[in-house]
Amino acid sequence: MLALIGLLGGFITGISPCIIPVLPVILFSGGMQSARAPKATDAAETADQAGSGAGGVAVATRAERKAAKPVSRWRPYFVISGIVVSFTLMTLAGSLVLSLLGLPQDVLRWAGIIVLTLIGIGLMVPQVQHLLEKPFQRFPQMQTSKLQGFPLGLALGAVYVPCAGPVLAAITVAGATGQIGVDTVVLTVSFAIGAALPLLFFALAGRGLAERIAAFRKRQGVIRIVSGALMILLALGLVFDLPARLQRLVPDYTSAIQNAIADNEDVQSAIQIGGLENDENRDLDLCDPGATELQECGTAPSIRGIESWFNTEGDQPIDLADLRGQVVLVDFWAYSCINCQRSAPHINAWYDAYQDAGLEVIGVHSPEYAFEKERQNVIDGAEALGIEYPVAIDNNLSTWTNYRNAYWPARYLIDADGTVRNVHFGEGQYQEGERMLRELLQQANPDVQLPPVTETSDDTPSNADITPESYLGTTKVQNFGGEERYSTQTEQFSFPAELARDTFALDGAWQLETQFVTPREGEARIRLEYSGQEVRMVLAGEGTVVAEVDGERVELDVSGTPRSYQLLLADGNQEGTIEVTVPQGVEAYSFTFG
Repeated sequence: MLALIGLLGGFITGISPCIIPVLPVILFSGGMQSARAPKATDAAETADQAGSGAGGVAVATRAERKAAKPVSRWRPYFVISGIVVSFTLMTLAGSLVLSLLGLPQDVLRWAGIIVLTLIGIGLMVPQVQHLLEKPFQRFPQMQTSKLQGFPLGLALGAVYVPCAGPVLAAITVAGATGQIGVDTVVLTVSFAIGAALPLLFFALAGRGLAERIAAFRKRQGVIRIVSGALMILLALGLVFDLPARLQRLVPDYTSAIQNAIADNEDVQSAIQIGGLENDENRDLDLCDPGATELQECGTAPSIRGIESWFNTEGDQPIDLADLRGQVVLVDFWAYSCINCQRSAPHINAWYDAYQDAGLEVIGVHSPEYAFEKERQNVIDGAEALGIEYPVAIDNNLSTWTNYRNAYWPARYLIDADGTVRNVHFGEGQYQEGERMLRELLQQANPDVQLPPVTETSDDTPSNADITPESYLGTTKVQNFGGEERYSTQTEQFSFPAELARDTFALDGAWQLETQFVTPREGEARIRLEYSGQEVRMVLAGEGTVVAEVDGERVELDVSGTPRSYQLLLADGNQEGTIEVTVPQGVEAYSFTFG
């Protein structure tokens, strides 16, 4: 099942606009270069063509004739095999290996660009190719007659970026968290093969075309030069991110299929790999997230993969095993999440009231957005919320995954023996949570003198009364009510004649990114039909955002890194319309509601 899902997901990616940047290289160097000359004279002419200069004089130098050696018929397969091997290794282990070595995450991409450039120069200048081959001459089995194209495939695999989809997302999470098992490898390899099959088709098609047209057969030298030039152009384009711009110009004709896969329950169940269920967290299923009484849900999973800590002595890490004998509350949160912001006063009150009675609180900061991975942003966000308990920065979502978590906020209450006794997702149930917390403290120490119950007001709104959080980036978009396709390739938007409740629409020229939207030029607008008492907007950049909130003008001076800005705070829940005018230079991430 996993192999079939991987092949299908990879194949859809392989026919998507993402392959456009590498297609010319595949056609020429992967295919046409392996075309077979039908006559011996053709082979001689091919060698002569390698040395043709200005004026068309077919005189090949000795070095050029040596470089114009017969090309293996297996070249297309070696190129594609190199892509599969490179993509698989980089996806599964690249990030972790580079982190262990302390190297930048993009070093392999730059290495691929350099190799691609060198191979391109070697194809155009035979003397350079001879120099590149010298290190391998002591290994005859590795010379180009045997493994032609494999190094090119390795380089292409390092720079090839498939379009995101549900299968690739599952693979990426597994690779980023280091939870790589047999299922993950099977899914990754099958995905890589599926994505490579269309490339192989184009390579073989290029070879077939070259063999059927005499002009191509007799001009292999020219094909070599064109192939080299295309590789160098691709490398230069990658340096300046031109392939991404090219892809945005082409409609994503595979998006409907990707969405169908993402919405399929069988597929979702099958690709929940990469450590989402393991020996540490399997028993968490025994907990009912809505329970108001203590349960037993197995030993608490470990806190792993943490990038850094703060609010601890010397910013040193905390091991749950060292906290046996204490009651522990593990709280998953993100500083720009409005639900977490409303939950924070309750967690703070519990920590202040019960830390002397044996309670330890650990806030696991699990980012929703890339900007939430910046340590100083998290520290500033925690300070703004009054958080003084220890915080673990889980930028790779390693602990998040180990707890099989899927919510902000989420609470895991652990007793003095290290057993999870209650799980709660989202806001609310603070009175019940505090009652269970006090019960565990008394079980751990029957002689403990507990302080009075905290009296922090519960401002949790009813979900039925408020608009769900609305993300504006393309990867997590929710509640879009416009008529256009919400994609990075769509640039112009218009408000619809009618906009449904709890939805938003765009108007003007917008640049849609994976996590935010920003005007392409001048100003652009967002219209929102909301329900709730409080409406906030996560913004970044520099500029003044002007909003019409139910006829009232609100101005927001936006400056710096992303943070939450208040658009509305009413006395009670209400429905209304907000129209926001965003200037160029400001990034809009989401609407949140309370």
